[in-house]
Amino acid sequence: MPFSDRTAVVAVGGNSLIIDRAHESIPDQSAAAAATAHHIADMVAAGWNVVITHGSGPQVGFILRRSEIALGEVPPVPMDYAAADLQGAIGYMFQRALRNEFRRRGLNRSAIAVVTQVLVDRNDPAFADPAKPIGSHMDEETARRRAAELGWVVREDAGRGWRRVVPSPLPQSIVEIDEIEHLVTAGHIVIACGGGGIPVFQADDGDLHGVEAVIDKDLASSMLARELNADLFVISTSVPRVAINFGRPDQRWLERLTRSEAETYLAEGHFAEGSMAPKIRAIIAYLERPGRRGLITDPASIGRALDGQAGTLIVPE
Repeated sequence: MPFSDRTAVVAVGGNSLIIDRAHESIPDQSAAAAATAHHIADMVAAGWNVVITHGSGPQVGFILRRSEIALGEVPPVPMDYAAADLQGAIGYMFQRALRNEFRRRGLNRSAIAVVTQVLVDRNDPAFADPAKPIGSHMDEETARRRAAELGWVVREDAGRGWRRVVPSPLPQSIVEIDEIEHLVTAGHIVIACGGGGIPVFQADDGDLHGVEAVIDKDLASSMLARELNADLFVISTSVPRVAINFGRPDQRWLERLTRSEAETYLAEGHFAEGSMAPKIRAIIAYLERPGRRGLITDPASIGRALDGQAGTLIVPE
């Protein structure tokens, strides 16, 4: 590669763009993206090729909530279009922020966001048992009416009201992988697989079709890192390091883990579902080949983590 032979995939959580409930606006999210871009630019300045992925949990919920409010005025937004919407918006935030960082630092690099489709199996068991909550909470009457009118699957959400649920199938392949690899090889910083990618399936005639589903961002990012044969897979989250016995008096932060140790701690239930467990699984899958490294840390600690001063480093053995 013309800039470096080291490539890193950095997965940024959608929640990390929203500091708290008082900072949910688009300008607030853009400012948070700029702060993360500053730390990623440190990696670029150190000679890394970087591919950025990002989550979408709160943002896709906002898109669907706007769609719910506008029902009766305009047609509802399908899930695959909502995913494309947020990929463009968040990709724009990172693309602009990175270009500004590169200009200030005098780095001759550019950033480009790629609208990314991710292939799923239309026979994935997840389609028979939708379980991923999306959108706003509703009372039961409203939820059942929306289900009848719009074909939604709705479920009660732990005493907090009713919500729509959609399938979360496993990613099978990244449709635009060749284009992403070409851009990385040319030295561009690529933003791809936003929100886990736009879920599509391939029909018998070869055509792609969007589906009402959500793909796990960390699993899609892990697949991207594997398909690019990246040297490093970074998952940026809200904590500086991974811990076992998290939140308990005997909590212990972990500086380094082997893949087998991570598998053991995962099996023992140290990592919560919906929180750290998917991240650990994603890195375990990425570490199938020797020579790769996984890293989990918060955005502000990325630079120090690359020097071994922060974060949790996960290695094959």
